[in-house]
Amino acid sequence: MSTTAASHLSPAFPERAAWGTASKLRAWQQEALAAYLESDAKDFLAVATPGAGKTTFALRIAAELLERGEVRAVTVIAPTEHLKVQWSEAAARVGIQLDPKFSNSSAVHSDEYDGVALTYAQVASRPDLHRRRTESTPTLVILDEIHHGGDARSWGDGIRDAFTSAQRRLSLTGTPFRSDTNPIPFVRYELDEAGILRSAADYTYGYAAALRDAVVRPVLFLAYGGAMRWRTKAGDEIAARLGEPLTKDQMAQAWRTALDPKGEWIPSVLAAADKRLTEVRRHVPDAGALVIATNKTVARAYARILESLTGEKPAVILSDDAGSSARIEEFAAGDSRWMVAVRMVSEGVDVPRLCVGVYATSTSTPLFFAQAVGRFVRARKRGETASVFLPSVPVILEHAANMELERDHALNRKSDAESEASMWAEEEGIIAAANRTEKTVGLEEETFEALESDAHFDHVLFDAQQFGLHADVGSDEEQDYLGLPGLLEPEQVSALLHERQAKQSKSTGRKPRGPEAPVSAHRALAAQRKELNKLVAAYAKKTGAPHANVHMELRRACGGPELAAATSEQVAVRIEKLRLWFVGRR
Repeated sequence: MSTTAASHLSPAFPERAAWGTASKLRAWQQEALAAYLESDAKDFLAVATPGAGKTTFALRIAAELLERGEVRAVTVIAPTEHLKVQWSEAAARVGIQLDPKFSNSSAVHSDEYDGVALTYAQVASRPDLHRRRTESTPTLVILDEIHHGGDARSWGDGIRDAFTSAQRRLSLTGTPFRSDTNPIPFVRYELDEAGILRSAADYTYGYAAALRDAVVRPVLFLAYGGAMRWRTKAGDEIAARLGEPLTKDQMAQAWRTALDPKGEWIPSVLAAADKRLTEVRRHVPDAGALVIATNKTVARAYARILESLTGEKPAVILSDDAGSSARIEEFAAGDSRWMVAVRMVSEGVDVPRLCVGVYATSTSTPLFFAQAVGRFVRARKRGETASVFLPSVPVILEHAANMELERDHALNRKSDAESEASMWAEEEGIIAAANRTEKTVGLEEETFEALESDAHFDHVLFDAQQFGLHADVGSDEEQDYLGLPGLLEPEQVSALLHERQAKQSKSTGRKPRGPEAPVSAHRALAAQRKELNKLVAAYAKKTGAPHANVHMELRRACGGPELAAATSEQVAVRIEKLRLWFVGRR
């Protein structure tokens, strides 16, 4: 074990570091190390954006504490089996030997190891075992992606029970926020000016700072909308355009229709992403791409589409097992074009050559989105950019626009309880169960049937600014954005996007859409009621029924209160229902 080796481990292990930083700790890592040593605290929380080099920072601390004799063992806790191996490989580079195959059943490891690498699930299944191990030897516990340890959950209860007696605890996260309000073990909370308890990091290094330091890549988000058609459980066929205002249920169904591999949206977007990858590889020859899929069935279907497009069979990562780890490592070390994964590659897994991504999952939590995008932002040399293809879904576009915001975990914030519970339920299953299920989360298969879809290019989102006008897939206008060079400084990207937009605007005669003025809730609802009343009047004229009777029939069919008390979503449902009545679908 060597602090010198730890100081000279690549800041972006397991691949080369960002330009100009390979021979020493990055500035933020050195600053965070100084803060840690000065604090001399039992608990320390370091928040650093995905791709910044948290592993190198943590191993430098481990080497320091082992050399001083303050601890005699190191235990690393990670979310997945693959990350256990990744941590062990990194630790070995600095002379710290961790056993990633430690088993709860055998409960022992060879004396040649300085500690073990475990998963949160492994600790939760036998916290008593790991408590005894921790009590027997002065131990540094490194809790990777600590946000998974929310209280009142088995993982949180497990690590609290197992590691309360640890000599030192170092907590790491790239996304210090959760969708629920359960406290995270070993994290300090402080009241802010509004009286809300928020997580207090001992050191923070956000995406915006990392971007300024060229530690991470800037991200181009390419949004695609399109026409969708699906059939509901009741047998009604619904048509809508992804990217236009829809009710919550309609948006969910349009989104899932877009992700259906039998439609045209996914093949079109995969083809566009592959064109983008080809352009990036002109300047970054080993650049790779990743599709994040919702479940195993669609992942296999996406892989078949990619194989037909490229003539090359993509790596398919379906579950968190030893075979999947080997396939990830093989892909990371090679130069093949595509990998398709069911969520598991979204967090912590390091494949630094990933430059292009397709967000083809219906998971919508900010935590998952940030972790997914984090797979593409690790910089290896100056000028590399990341390109992530997204569906034109408002919640996803909002996450993309908020990439540079720094968040804290709030315990007592005011929120919609039902919404929070729903978001947590979705997020909770991502690591534990996503790779074991063939079904998507949310809409059950028997309540929904995707019929057809197509795609069109909507816009590029870069540095929280929107560029581009709607363009057909395969058009010259779309190609102008797909063909941006793969090696550019952020200011060069911005300049080229402005240039491309001006060219498109001139050739089409359309002007870029300016920022939309916010519409107050009462005005939006008034406009919906006006639209409904017009439809009711037209339908009453067509059928000869009084207006009041039409409104009553709609209430019986759709539920909810009278129009004056109906919410925006309830009015939208009635509008859609009445449109179906016009074409005889009652």
